[in-house]
Amino acid sequence: MRNLRSIRRKVLNFSDTTDQPLAATAWETNGKSIICVFGPSEESASIELARVHLGGDEGEKQGEKQQTIAAWDAPCPNPDLLHDEVLSLQIFPGSDSFCLILRGGDIVLIRERPSSGEEQIEIVGSVDDGISAARWSPDEELLALHTNGPSLVLMSRDFEPLADVKLTSEDVKASNHVSVGWGKVETQFKGKRAKALKDPTMPEKTDEGILSLLDDKKVTISWRGDGEFLAINSILNDQRRMIRVYSRDGALDSVSEPVDSLEGALSWRPSGNLLAGLKRNSDSAEVVFFERNGLRHGQFKLRVTEEELKTWASSIKLEWNYDSTVLAVLLKDRVQLWTMGNYHYYLKQTVWLASDETGVSRLCWNAEKPLLLAVNRDAQLHIHHYAFSIAQGTTAPPDDAGSVAVVDGNILKLTPFRYANVPPPMSNHDLLEKDEVIDVSLNSTAGILATLHRRYINVYTYFTKNRKSAQPKSVIEIPIPSHSGTPYQIAVNKKGVVVVLTYEPNDGEQLFLCNLEVDHSFEPVIPHDSFMAGATNLYLSVDQKDVHVQDGLGGIFTVVEDVIQPSNNLLYLPEACPWLEAITYAEVTTPFGLSESGVLYAGNKVLTQNCTSFLVTPLHLVFTTSNHLLKVIHLAADDELQVPADQPELDERCRSIERGAKLVTAIPSTYSLVLQMPRGNLETIYPRAMVLAAIRKNIDALDYKTSFMTCRNQRVDMNIIHDHNPEQFMENVAKFIQQIQKVEHIDLFLSQLRDEDVSQTMYRDTIKSSGSNLTANGVVSQELGSKINRVCDAFLQLFQNDQDAYLQNMITAHVCKSPPDLEGGLQIISKLKGQGEEVAERASEHICFLADVNQLYEHALGIYDLDVAILIAQQSQKDPREYLPYIQKLQEMSAVRRQFAIDNDLKRHNKAIGHLHSLSAFEEVKQYAEKHELYNAAIELYKYQDDQLRQLMRLYADFLNSRNRYKEAGIAYEFLGDYEAAISAYRPAVMWQEALSCAASLPSSKEDIESLAQELAEALEESKDLQAAATIYLDYLSDVESAARLLCKAYQFSEALRIIGFRQQPELVGKVVEPGLMECFTSTTELLADCKGQIGAQTTRLRELRLKKEQEPRKSFKHPF
Repeated sequence: MRNLRSIRRKVLNFSDTTDQPLAATAWETNGKSIICVFGPSEESASIELARVHLGGDEGEKQGEKQQTIAAWDAPCPNPDLLHDEVLSLQIFPGSDSFCLILRGGDIVLIRERPSSGEEQIEIVGSVDDGISAARWSPDEELLALHTNGPSLVLMSRDFEPLADVKLTSEDVKASNHVSVGWGKVETQFKGKRAKALKDPTMPEKTDEGILSLLDDKKVTISWRGDGEFLAINSILNDQRRMIRVYSRDGALDSVSEPVDSLEGALSWRPSGNLLAGLKRNSDSAEVVFFERNGLRHGQFKLRVTEEELKTWASSIKLEWNYDSTVLAVLLKDRVQLWTMGNYHYYLKQTVWLASDETGVSRLCWNAEKPLLLAVNRDAQLHIHHYAFSIAQGTTAPPDDAGSVAVVDGNILKLTPFRYANVPPPMSNHDLLEKDEVIDVSLNSTAGILATLHRRYINVYTYFTKNRKSAQPKSVIEIPIPSHSGTPYQIAVNKKGVVVVLTYEPNDGEQLFLCNLEVDHSFEPVIPHDSFMAGATNLYLSVDQKDVHVQDGLGGIFTVVEDVIQPSNNLLYLPEACPWLEAITYAEVTTPFGLSESGVLYAGNKVLTQNCTSFLVTPLHLVFTTSNHLLKVIHLAADDELQVPADQPELDERCRSIERGAKLVTAIPSTYSLVLQMPRGNLETIYPRAMVLAAIRKNIDALDYKTSFMTCRNQRVDMNIIHDHNPEQFMENVAKFIQQIQKVEHIDLFLSQLRDEDVSQTMYRDTIKSSGSNLTANGVVSQELGSKINRVCDAFLQLFQNDQDAYLQNMITAHVCKSPPDLEGGLQIISKLKGQGEEVAERASEHICFLADVNQLYEHALGIYDLDVAILIAQQSQKDPREYLPYIQKLQEMSAVRRQFAIDNDLKRHNKAIGHLHSLSAFEEVKQYAEKHELYNAAIELYKYQDDQLRQLMRLYADFLNSRNRYKEAGIAYEFLGDYEAAISAYRPAVMWQEALSCAASLPSSKEDIESLAQELAEALEESKDLQAAATIYLDYLSDVESAARLLCKAYQFSEALRIIGFRQQPELVGKVVEPGLMECFTSTTELLADCKGQIGAQTTRLRELRLKKEQEPRKSFKHPF
């Protein structure tokens, strides 16, 4: 889908500086200068080696750009040649030297800065037989020569012979070809009714390698990109053309299969998979491809007629560029540039040269910039710099049809991807032109399509408002004046103003303007004073209202009427970029540019340094990276643009894509992007960031239907419709229902409700807000658990206004609550029985679809509606022999007894005991309470009936006592006035205060109370409640000594002394308090000594470990690196 667009061009004429023809060129590594060789010729045998600087202003004289390195006379040593000829020019940048290979057999080394003892010009070798072809390996370490012997000579960088291989007729035996008929009609399946079954590997006609009558008898050498193999195309015994493949060591690897009319052109694709050759018949010419083993591997025809083969197409050469993307076909007066996608070859550009009989001498691609091309012809040097670009329509809704125009010679392929996703090389519309298309501008906003040709412009109307987009209709053909120069870029704005960028050798780049609504005349555009270094790029703004121009220094200008004016805020980029977009966001225009090195700029800010393609929509900047990621940036001011991290699993703005995929166009109306894979096929994706941005925008605009359908189509959690703005949604639930309308869609929304706030978790808004930090982990809504029920209740309230229309939705809203309100849904079905069995049955089917049918059956019984229970049971897998007798048994009971039976069977015992109370069956209540331990519920039922309450309380107290719950049992016994039972319950619970209180309520003797007190005191002392035990000894047993002893054990020495003093027993100080002090001091001292011993034992080890950690810190980690 990419076109080749010329971004800079230059034509240098050396006729004023030298009389010799330009024989060879070679790029220097900086790409800003080129080495040229002039001569020799029939008139003069002199050779001049010069450096030509391509920088500088256009007004600079040519002589100031050219710097002579060396010049010498080179008479041809071969008397059979009229004059010598340069076969190869090689630059050795590390040693500032150059190597020339001459057809006469000389190998010349030129040193730009020779050291002492070295000659500037030295013939380092000579081949007596003469040289017919020469080529250096890509790594500049080997030189391959084809001599007139014929033989192959391989030499090192120091010109030492490494191999000398004779080319003989025995080489044919090197390959035993077995063709499987790749791409042949013979191999295609023709159906079972084929008349004859043939061996598909046996073609109908076998080529014998017959020489073409137009063969120029020349030899061609081509290396594979890695330098491991080279191929030689030569004639074998004046009978056939044969391509020999040799290894780097000079060993013959394979030879090509015979091909009739094969000519001498040969170029090995640097990626290594194909060798391109030329096959020419009397009426056609085609480029044929070979594999390394010599077998054919496809072809494509050059678009030339029989008459053209006799004129400008009579001489044809081939040359791949360094990244294998463009194949240059050199003809006599032009160079065609072909690219391949999906196994289809497109003619993308044609470089026109002067029409004379000398033909093209040499073509040279730049190794650092793969699309920088130099073509030398006689005394002229043509420099062309190209960039792959997409000719697309606007990405601004509502005109974002995704229209893309693809140039293929004189055919323009048009496809609106919003309505027709047609895979290339096919297209929705094929527009046939008279001549090759140079450039195309597609303004979808105005419905204008303009194609640029060599001498004219064609203007068409092309509207893509719906799926039935019409074929483009021609409006006018506008001739380009001859004095305007050579056109190479075009742009059309929304008002129908056509701007054309041209080049003229003497005047440089010029801009011309033509208004389609006025007189169609070409007027020059006046440049601004700050417009520097010539125009490099024409492009439209994102909304296609304005035409912007970039100068050679990165400045951004706008074409206003017939004047180039600076864009607002004096926009500029740090460097001139081949790919540009500009958009006005928040009343500020921001230019985006992508340099050839992969740096993506937003104004003067660097966003990323590994970008491979980018697009701008009204809301987003989308780009791909060399890490095979697609990223989306929300548009903002330059300093607020936030580039997402390389975390596709955490950030919605980043996602993984196929290796080498690049952007073709964006369609914001459908939230989609079209990507093209390296092999040429297309893929449409829907980035989550674009989808969510559109959903949020529609929600803010209260367009709930569009947001709902987007969530449904793109599998986005529908909770975002509520969570993005909960208050707004709750206020506009009625509008949501009115827009959605369909019952099924409302059900879908309700069924997907969750209590999670997705706007804070999975769909956290990534638009940078002031004072906020984006995190990968969101938070859950603070109203967790309330959202589902709140939304369902709001829907149910509105459904009451039209229950007939939203009956199914009402059931769904009940079932989708948290927890599900199954009884509410079943109550609705119960009310529908009066409207007919069919309605109730449909409702029961729907609720059974939403919830577990077994739970529904139990809840249907739980609402005591046996008819609804039967409806639900019929939707289940239950056997009627199981549930019908049970329901019949229930129908025979009274209403309350039936409710008791149902609740008892459903194990809803609390409700069941309530039904027994309603039946006044107290004995059953007692038995049921004892069976299911429902004492609290039974007591609650009979709390106002004293006799029944006391009976139930007695049962409850005995139950608590049996379960060792002595505290509660004692309280219950005390409530019943059974103090003896209460004391027996309080005693094991060590509740001494309550026990002694109950004892006081009984007519007990002093001895019984003291016995109880003694027992409680011992129990308290055993449980270490020493102060409570001391209180009992003091208050109930009058044992001051025991009380003081226990207080000393509790470290309550002051209290012990107070009691001794109060009771006037000072002898107890020496008898109880002092021994208690000594005992406590001894235990404390022993504890401290033990602690000190442990510290002393462990401190030494701790010191050793800390010292070891300081000396070897890496070994202290649990998982060392």
